[in-house]
Amino acid sequence: MSSTPLEAITREEVRARPKALLHDHLDGGLRPNTILELADECGWTPRLPSTDAQELHRWFIRGAMAKDLLQYLETFEHTIAVMQTESALERVAAEAALDLGADGVVYAEVRFAPEQHQARGLSLDAAVEAVQAGFRRGMGESAAAGFPIIVNTIICAMRTERRSLEVAQLAVRMRAQDPRVVAFDLAGAETGWPPSLHAAALSLARAEQMHITIHASEPPDLLLISDALEHGAERIGHGVRLLCDVDVTSGSLGRLATYVRERQIGLELAPTCNVQIGAVSSLAEHPVGPFLRLGFRATINTDNRLMSNVSVSSEVHDVALAQGLTWAEIGRLQRNAIDASFSSWTDRTLVANVVAAAYPEL
Repeated sequence: MSSTPLEAITREEVRARPKALLHDHLDGGLRPNTILELADECGWTPRLPSTDAQELHRWFIRGAMAKDLLQYLETFEHTIAVMQTESALERVAAEAALDLGADGVVYAEVRFAPEQHQARGLSLDAAVEAVQAGFRRGMGESAAAGFPIIVNTIICAMRTERRSLEVAQLAVRMRAQDPRVVAFDLAGAETGWPPSLHAAALSLARAEQMHITIHASEPPDLLLISDALEHGAERIGHGVRLLCDVDVTSGSLGRLATYVRERQIGLELAPTCNVQIGAVSSLAEHPVGPFLRLGFRATINTDNRLMSNVSVSSEVHDVALAQGLTWAEIGRLQRNAIDASFSSWTDRTLVANVVAAAYPEL
């Protein structure tokens, strides 16, 4: 295990080591300048809160910094509004791959909800095809720049709508065309919208051997996580509230936490976002470190890079400093993400070898 003093670990050192990412939203990671340019193209500029890139960036992160959920959610109106054409979706996807690659991410699963990109008449299929084209382009350009990265796609259905079966069918159909479409997810408001309301869509996904991950980060806490598992979730989006079933001091686990650990269900934790939405009070008190040390398949993720003002490197670095993580533990977090990924066996083996070589502390 590394004996490097934690205060000596810099963000640049974290950026230089390969990392894996499982939970990142396409509409939550746009570059401010891209928003401005796409807004000009589609006529959305008069509705933007600012036409200055730096001020716009500050506006986007203001809600998260103030823990103002309404303002945080308001930001997505603008990112989604400028992502309503094939060219816009392709550009945003390509830039996401490039930005993640430059940050040292070698494997990423990025998710989006195609049904939110039909305001200008795009079909669901066309929306997915545009995003896939963007990821392919971004992967190629990133590799050419010396930052090889694999990007796979998770297709989300909005749980407050009634299109989940249609979207699950879309995910299955798109996977047949492009194997980098790897999973189905339920996203959006959770409280009052349990996975059981979308049982038909989740049943179809299971019957078609489609990977499933489900957001479960809001009350009613353990019930929402349990419902997600009952309906086939192989990973839990966030899952921070599993802490309610864990005694960190003694290491004792309740029934649900025991089930999650024994089956190595992936926990897609996003520490900064979890703090910003009030699920935990600070990075120091976030359960990612305790979960890791207790043997859970914990992972560190960004959720929405723009709104939370984070990168994968900043997230790993800040959590490491707040919780006293060693390089060995940082490496284990990356290996957990690879093991929990929905990648092909070939890609998983390739990325695992890259990570193993870069983390001799493991």
